[in-house]
Amino acid sequence: MEKFALMLWIFLVPLHAYVLQPSADVVAIEDSWSEGRSWYEDGKDGTGEPLPSAGDQDSHGEGGAEQERGPRAEAGRWRGRNVMMQMETTEKTIKRGKGMRKATEKEIWRNGEVWMRKTKRVVQCSDKVLDKIPYGIPYNARYVLLMNNQISGIQLDLLREYMSLEFLVLSNNLLTDGGIEGAFEGMRHLKRLYLDRNHLESISTDLPLSLEELRLDGNNVSVMSEVAWARCPSLQVLSLNNNSLGPESVPDGVFTPLTNLRTLSLVHNLLTAVPVHLPTNVKELYLRGNHIDQVPGDAFTEGSELLVLDLSANRLTNKGLTKASLRPLAHLENLNLEGNLLKNIPQHLPPTLRTLSLEGNAITSVSKAAFLKLPHLEHLGLSRNQITRVAPGAFWGLPALHQLELGHNVLRQVPRRLPPSLHSVSLVHNKIHSVPRDSFCTKGKDSPLSRLVRVHLEHNLIHLADLDTQAFSCLRGYQVIHLY
Repeated sequence: MEKFALMLWIFLVPLHAYVLQPSADVVAIEDSWSEGRSWYEDGKDGTGEPLPSAGDQDSHGEGGAEQERGPRAEAGRWRGRNVMMQMETTEKTIKRGKGMRKATEKEIWRNGEVWMRKTKRVVQCSDKVLDKIPYGIPYNARYVLLMNNQISGIQLDLLREYMSLEFLVLSNNLLTDGGIEGAFEGMRHLKRLYLDRNHLESISTDLPLSLEELRLDGNNVSVMSEVAWARCPSLQVLSLNNNSLGPESVPDGVFTPLTNLRTLSLVHNLLTAVPVHLPTNVKELYLRGNHIDQVPGDAFTEGSELLVLDLSANRLTNKGLTKASLRPLAHLENLNLEGNLLKNIPQHLPPTLRTLSLEGNAITSVSKAAFLKLPHLEHLGLSRNQITRVAPGAFWGLPALHQLELGHNVLRQVPRRLPPSLHSVSLVHNKIHSVPRDSFCTKGKDSPLSRLVRVHLEHNLIHLADLDTQAFSCLRGYQVIHLY
């Protein structure tokens, strides 16, 4: 007797982008399953080709078409929208009385569905109006999604039974400090824990030692201690956005135990200064929307590996940003100072910068020496200031500059001697009425062709009749100049 077997191997893509689409994998799996069912019902294999009918005969003999149809149909069913799934078909037999026969299409489908349901390791229980974590979740579950419910507490000792659990999402529930006390004790493999948008006021002191990512955004956390973080030696990503962290909430060195921390986000809190003595291994620090008016000289230590620093939407002044403030940041590439109270271009910036955002400050002029020591700077944002004057050649010392944003200022002419490395420049919403000949093109017959691709001059006072066409003589034919 011939045997006909089906083996399904399903590989789930890790949930890297949960912040944007928390249950994307689950939805994709369910969609693929239902889509496969529709392919089965339509008699197609997912490529648009009709499946052989049950009555067709070929060289395989009686039932040969059925044997060929199964693998094609299954292959069609498992075509998923960006879901990494694979399957193999071998032989499967079904015992019927004393004999053995080939499985039919429907039997293969039904058994596959049962197998899928039993082995799926993603449990989706979101938006179910649950008031507690349900019992009966398979012990081998890897991802448990419980967001958007009404869970106020976690049953003691419930979670420690789930030895395979790696990712637990409890976002947007009613959890309190007392409701989660002791709940995570004994969990040995949990790597990602989302407790954002609950009613927590402090950091739990029984977090799993295995934790690599913790999200507590949108709570009311105002207290933390080194004791809690000492429980998380493996933590790499910590997000505490939109809480109540003030000056007294973040003691000096409170994050020191987090020796593997890579990303720290404290956006929209009540901090008045940058937390000091951060671990040197932190690579990204986000402090947008606090009340920070200074960066202490001891905020960062020598050897810091920080690459990204976001201090936008704070109260920084030039006085609060001293020569020593950023000196230890020998690797910093992205500095965001947008939306502060700066009146001048900050000095003593790290020479490693590639992106500098100064939009939305109170800067009135740009001196010739403003950017002399930033050889790697590629993007410079100066929009939404009060700039009336830019010294000729002020940006010439930026040999790598690709993008320059000067929109929404009060400039009366295009700045002179812009660097030839520029690809894009925006000067929209100024009071510009003239374009000097040496703005884009340097003097002399050997002057290089500009690399500019786009020049934005919309919403200014330029009249075409008064425009000196020689001002654009060095621009290549494919550049786009927007005047209106």
